[in-house]
Amino acid sequence: MASHPAYEVHGQPYVDEKASVTAEKQDSGGSRDVFAEDNVHQIQYKTLSWQAVSLLMIAEIVSNGILSLPSALAVVGIVPAVILIVFLGIFGLFTAKLLIDFKLNHPNVHTMGDAGYIMFGPVAREVLAFGTVAFAVFGSGSELLSSQQALSTLSNQGMCSMYLVIIAGAVAFLISLPRTLDRLAWMGLLSAIVITLAGFIAMIGAGANPVPGRSLTVTASSNFFDAFLAVTDPVFAYAGHFMFFILISEMRRPEDAMKAAWCLQGFATIFYAVFSIVMYVYIGNTVQSPALFSLPPAWAKATFGIALANFLFSSGLYTHTAAKLVFVRIFRHSEHVYSHTLLGWTVWTLLCFSGVAIAVILAVAVPIFSYLIGIAAALFAAWYTYGLAGLFWLHDVYHLKGGVDGLKRRPIGTTIAVLTIISGAFICVAGTYVSIKLIVEAYANGQAGRPFVC
Repeated sequence: MASHPAYEVHGQPYVDEKASVTAEKQDSGGSRDVFAEDNVHQIQYKTLSWQAVSLLMIAEIVSNGILSLPSALAVVGIVPAVILIVFLGIFGLFTAKLLIDFKLNHPNVHTMGDAGYIMFGPVAREVLAFGTVAFAVFGSGSELLSSQQALSTLSNQGMCSMYLVIIAGAVAFLISLPRTLDRLAWMGLLSAIVITLAGFIAMIGAGANPVPGRSLTVTASSNFFDAFLAVTDPVFAYAGHFMFFILISEMRRPEDAMKAAWCLQGFATIFYAVFSIVMYVYIGNTVQSPALFSLPPAWAKATFGIALANFLFSSGLYTHTAAKLVFVRIFRHSEHVYSHTLLGWTVWTLLCFSGVAIAVILAVAVPIFSYLIGIAAALFAAWYTYGLAGLFWLHDVYHLKGGVDGLKRRPIGTTIAVLTIISGAFICVAGTYVSIKLIVEAYANGQAGRPFVC
C-alpha cells in the first residue's frame, strides 16, 4: 500500500483526505510499476531504450502525416498551414512533457484508462480505456487503407481493393504477435528509414515533374467545414501521444522518455514542414490526399512501394497496442503476463486477430482517406495528444504540490493547462461535427464509394 501523507493535529495523527483518495486509487490499480522486473520471468518487458521508443513513434505517426498534410496547404494556404504544422509540433512536445511527467509520478499507469482512474475514478477509466483501444484500432484501419492504396497503385488496380485490405491485414496480424515491444524495435528502425526515404523520393518526383500552370495560395478563405477538416490533418499527424504510457512502461530507464519525445517531435515537425512545402510548391492546389496520388505513375509506384513496409508495420504496431491494453487489463501482475502459458498466448492471439479484423472492416467501410483522418483526429487525438495533458498537469500540481495554493503559485502553468483542455474540447466537438457532415455530403453527392465492395 502507498503511504498516505500524515502529520500531527492537536497531538493526533491527521491524514490528508484528498491525498488519501488519490493514493487509494493508485493502490487499487497497483501502485507498483506496471511490469515487475524479475530474472525468473520468461517474458521481460522493460527492455526498450529511448532510441528504440523514438523510432517506434516515428514509424507509427509519420506515414499518415506525409500522406495528408500537403492537401491542408491547398485548403487554407501555405502560410497558415505551415504555421499550424510548426505550432502543433511545438505544442505536441509540450503536451508530451506533461504526459511523461504524469507517468513518472504514477508508475502504475499503463494506458490513458489508468490515468483516468487516478483522476476521476472507474467511469473515466472505462471511457478512456475504450477510447484508447478504439483509436489504436482506428489507426490500424487507416494504415491498412494506406497499404491497400499502395498495393492498388503497384498492381495498376489489378485486384479488388477489399481483398488487398484483407491481405494487408494478414501481414499486420503477424507483425502484431510478438508479446514485447523490443521484438518490434528492429522493424521500427526499418520502418522509420523507409518512410523517410519514401518522403524524399516523393519530393524528388514532384520537383522533377512540376505541374504546369499550377496555382499556389499564400492564404485562403474557405468555408468552416473544409478549413476545419484541413486542420484535423496536422492534428492527426502528431497523434501518437496515446502510446507514450505504453511505451514508457517497457523502457529500461523511463526517465529518458523525454529524449524520445524531443527526437520524435523535432524530426516530425521539420520533416512535415519541408515535405508539405515542397510537395505543394511543385504540385499546387491540385495536390490530392494522399499526396502520393499527385505524382506521375512511375514516381507514385516507387514511393508507394518503399512506403508500403511502413504502412504494414504501423498497422501491426497499432494492433499490438490495442491488444496489449486489453491483455494487461485482464492479466495484470499474473503469470500469464510473464510466462508462456497456453491461456496467455491464446488470449493474446485472439486479441491481435480481433483488432486486425475490426481494422479491416473500418478500412473497407470508410473509403475516403481524409474523412477517416478527420474522424480519428476529432474523437481521439484531440484529447490524447492535447486536452488530457492539461488535466494531468492540474491533477498532479493539485495533489502533489500544494492543492489550490499550488495552482495559484503557478498562474502561467495553470492558464496554459486550462487553455490546453479547452483546445482539445473544441477540436473534438467541432472536428467530429465537420467530419460527419462532410461524409454525409460526400455520400449524398456520389463522391464516396460504397462500403465492402471492390
